[in-house]
Amino acid sequence: MKIGVIGGGAWGTALAQVAAFGGQDVLLWAREEAVVASINGEHRNALFLAGIDLSPTIRATGDLGELADRDAILVVAPAQHVGAVLAETPVGRTPLVLCAKGIEAGSKRLVGEIARAVHPAAPIAVLSGPTFAHEVAAGLPTAVTLACEDAALRTRLSDRLAAPHFRPYASSDVVGAEIGGAVKNVLAIGCGVVEGAGLGQNARAALIARGFAEMTRFGLARGARVETLAGLSGLGDLVLTCSSTSSRNFSLGVGLGRGQPAAVLMADRRTIAEGAFTAPVLRQAAADVGVDMPVCEAVCRLLEGAAVEDVIGALLARPLREEGV
Repeated sequence: MKIGVIGGGAWGTALAQVAAFGGQDVLLWAREEAVVASINGEHRNALFLAGIDLSPTIRATGDLGELADRDAILVVAPAQHVGAVLAETPVGRTPLVLCAKGIEAGSKRLVGEIARAVHPAAPIAVLSGPTFAHEVAAGLPTAVTLACEDAALRTRLSDRLAAPHFRPYASSDVVGAEIGGAVKNVLAIGCGVVEGAGLGQNARAALIARGFAEMTRFGLARGARVETLAGLSGLGDLVLTCSSTSSRNFSLGVGLGRGQPAAVLMADRRTIAEGAFTAPVLRQAAADVGVDMPVCEAVCRLLEGAAVEDVIGALLARPLREEGV
């Protein structure tokens, strides 16, 4: 199975490295000419994944048309750009493995819904889980969810992407895998705020737990399965991104917690903190299905410029209630 990768950032490059394990042929598309030149000339992505020697069987291109001969394509473009990039990609019936995490602004569509609208004949899978790109590329142990409704395709993709250090767990719950990845980005911003404001470990643990309850409520309302949300692509990814400055979303939250404006923090970034785009869309999507998500609402207020002490005070002043989803 010849693999193509759309996206030359850190995560796309790390997945290309996984797919190239054992000398397999991989073609990676990148928008940046410097990335294409670095991968082809030096077997490195100096711009986004410095210090990692890449497999010589990874070839980079700036032409989406070259992906036409691939047997499967990993889509690792930022969620807000997936529709535009896929519209330029010759896909037909080629399986698309969606690795971006987020909800499209305006349409409130999950990435899978975007892909189906652009390429209705293409089978869809989702790869998600607790993954920092530099660890995956360095060959450190990693486990992910690989969700696909087609059992035969799910097995083929899992077998193709599995490596001694990279273990896919199969699922048929595509919606659940997508929702976990999208919501955890927003919650990671909230946990970063806790860190930046010096609110302590108790507060972070409470936010993770209550945030997971919000993720579960929203996921179930959208047709996800609870075991998926409690698995690698939900709770697993949530724990990882809510506890490390290696998370772009967590780092953004740290800055907000220290009183820095969101616009300034986001303007100074080469990579995208998807949670900042997902948060306001998630707020609207949750309201559409009648789901209460106070932590996500708090993150939206912080991104809009509200003072940290006011937002935290409002959360703590909410009426007392019984615990539960």
